[in-house]
Amino acid sequence: MKILKFGGSSVGTPERIETVLSLMGQLVKEKISFSVVFSAFSGVTDQLIHLGKTASSGDEGYKKVMDELKARHISAAEYLLSHQRFIEVRKTIDDHFNTLGDMLKGVFLVREASPRTMDFIQSYGERLSNMIIAEAAIDRGYPASYLDARQCVVTNSEYGYAKVNFKKTDRNIVEYFELHPDKIHIITGFIGADEDGLTTTLGRGGSDYTAAIFAGALQAEVLEIWTDVDGVLTSDPRKVDGAFTIPELTYNEAMEMSHFGAKVIYPPTIQPALSRNIPIVIKNTFNPDFQGTLIHQKYQDTSRSPIKGISSMTNVSLLLLEGSGMMGVPGVSGRLFTALGREKINVILITQASSEHSICFAIDDKDRLKSIEAVNTEFAIEQAEGLINPIKVDSDLCIVAVIGEQMKSVPGIAGKLFKALGKNGVNVIAIAQGSSELNISFVIHKSDEAKTLNVIHDAYFLSESKTINVFMIGVGLIGSTLIDQMIQNKALLKSQNGIEMKICGLANTKHMILNPKGIDSSSWKEVLNTSDMVSDATKFVNSMIEMNLSNSVFIDNTSDSEIPNLYPKILQSSISIATPNKVAASSDYDTYSNLKSLARKHNVQFLIETNVGAGLPVISTLRNLINSGDKILHIEAVLSGSISYIFNGFDGKKSFSQLVRDAKELGYTEPDPRDDLSGSDVRRKITILAREAGFKSEMKDVVIDPILPKACFEAKDVNDFFKTLESYDATFQAKLEKTSKERKKMRFIAKASPTEVTCGIKEVDESSPFYHLAGSDNMIVFTTERYQSRPLVVRGPGAGAAVTAAGIFAEIINSFSV
Repeated sequence: MKILKFGGSSVGTPERIETVLSLMGQLVKEKISFSVVFSAFSGVTDQLIHLGKTASSGDEGYKKVMDELKARHISAAEYLLSHQRFIEVRKTIDDHFNTLGDMLKGVFLVREASPRTMDFIQSYGERLSNMIIAEAAIDRGYPASYLDARQCVVTNSEYGYAKVNFKKTDRNIVEYFELHPDKIHIITGFIGADEDGLTTTLGRGGSDYTAAIFAGALQAEVLEIWTDVDGVLTSDPRKVDGAFTIPELTYNEAMEMSHFGAKVIYPPTIQPALSRNIPIVIKNTFNPDFQGTLIHQKYQDTSRSPIKGISSMTNVSLLLLEGSGMMGVPGVSGRLFTALGREKINVILITQASSEHSICFAIDDKDRLKSIEAVNTEFAIEQAEGLINPIKVDSDLCIVAVIGEQMKSVPGIAGKLFKALGKNGVNVIAIAQGSSELNISFVIHKSDEAKTLNVIHDAYFLSESKTINVFMIGVGLIGSTLIDQMIQNKALLKSQNGIEMKICGLANTKHMILNPKGIDSSSWKEVLNTSDMVSDATKFVNSMIEMNLSNSVFIDNTSDSEIPNLYPKILQSSISIATPNKVAASSDYDTYSNLKSLARKHNVQFLIETNVGAGLPVISTLRNLINSGDKILHIEAVLSGSISYIFNGFDGKKSFSQLVRDAKELGYTEPDPRDDLSGSDVRRKITILAREAGFKSEMKDVVIDPILPKACFEAKDVNDFFKTLESYDATFQAKLEKTSKERKKMRFIAKASPTEVTCGIKEVDESSPFYHLAGSDNMIVFTTERYQSRPLVVRGPGAGAAVTAAGIFAEIINSFSV
């Protein structure tokens, strides 16, 4: 014997009911003995509750809602049944709604709907759906029979959440099935009857419970819960994109998952099955061939992750009872929870300080005021004497539970968990863990729920990869190249690093687009350029922060001087920053220092590798030297690709002014070459390097020995500049001849030491690593205590979209791979 249960979503429309009937037909064909429990059609129970409340408020609008509800059931019956059977069933539907209408009229007149009355009203959802489906099954030739569960399920009179009398219920079920053998019983879920025969309900989700009650009484070989998802998932798929089906769970794991918010199974369902060791299978009505989730006593799969799933429960309040009068006083906890029990308040989580100075407990938000009153009343005398403080309340919270029976055999689970949360700026308010180590539960702010679930999901490799959520301002040459590199390396990145990059925000100078689910990387240009959102950096950043996604990184590919003003806010929101924009790191030292401090405080990264040498490992090398205990004595560097090109090519074959023209035409310089030849960009870069080396340097203090005469900078435009520069060709030629005779070369070198930072033309001989510099390469030379006689040299292209994008890409990957 199998017991099947189909939820409201499975029978939400006549078409879906047809699917269910087809599944039943397959079992009939295979001659499998089974019976089925059905919920009300989707949404009907809520409508019935609304009917009762509307009528009790004196609002005649309940009549219209009831008419709509009646029409829906008549329509379903007409769709599913033959004409003759429909005529008969239509009469039954009319009778049901006449009785319901009379009841609601009474509620309307007395302006009251007691819990007993509400149970009776709600019972019509299951009674109508099961009656219609039973008739449809009979119409198709199945040996089906309608069974009103009130004939078998005996409960107490606790209306709304009745407790089952299993001794009487089990006897009734067995006797009924013995009297009606060889039938497919179509059983109403959710409802029962008390000793006086009055209708009761088993609580929301009670149809699962009904199925488990029948399965237990009949000692079924399996209980199948059919729903609209592929079993129990590792987490809520609406909040965790990477959530996937758990193949198997123990009863204990399933109970923990359901208690803490997994909606696939109703928590009490498991107990009747567990007591008789009946396996539970969670299946998808709309994907019946998928294996789903098997819930049973024990399994031997030791290769699995110690974490089976992550559940969450929202709308929670945390109450704190504390005071010196609690320390060493027996019975305080007993009084507290007795007071809450008298008010029928369910305590979800408890944690107590070892000093006994405080007890913290979590409840449903709806019980908050009632709890405060109950506790303050119970401890009124102690509060008046100052021994116990008035109860403190923190609302809008969420409980997250990490669940798995094997956690107890794996050290470091909790450490890894809370480290991952800390890195993403999630504040944990309270923690509880039972001695069985079946779950670790903790309380966080409700706004952090989705981020927390994704962080944990990634941290324990329940997902195939860690997802980095990318928000990018500036999609010009560098930005678009970076996106191309992300696309090209997607598969490699996932297989080798376990990382997946999801673009959630893009902005250029005109438009912006944000989507927490991700932007299609294959069509991002079209999507961005057709977006109706006007580009606004502040709004972009605020939206990014409000999304509150885990593992987020903000990429600023601009040279804008205003966007860096948003960096502190971004870092304070536990979002990392990666940028080639030099403005922030080269502004006043206090601003730079504050950004570094904020990144450390909020466990995020301020990634500025590309500020200095594009894709060259300059800052990372410098940090590695310092972190390994080396001391930086001084740094010398050629930091401008354009200036490097000019001086490396200045061999007398072309005039100096012609080399500058060539550099401009090749795109090595800005449209006005004076922007490069002024040395201002080099000054920014050497200032950043000096700071990263530990030297407290201000950009205004950097001494620049100018390359060009003052007259060149005073030229009114670019054409005038080149004319003026040509007049100094002889001067530059003379300098070249002098250095050539001395077997030296001219290089524009920046230097940083603890005492000064300078930039200027230097004459170097063959002993200098700068002597052999060629093309537009950059070179950075670190002289340290370990590298004195032979300094450490980093050399390569220091500019270009491809290498700069690659530098940003690599720095992000390295940071999030840790």
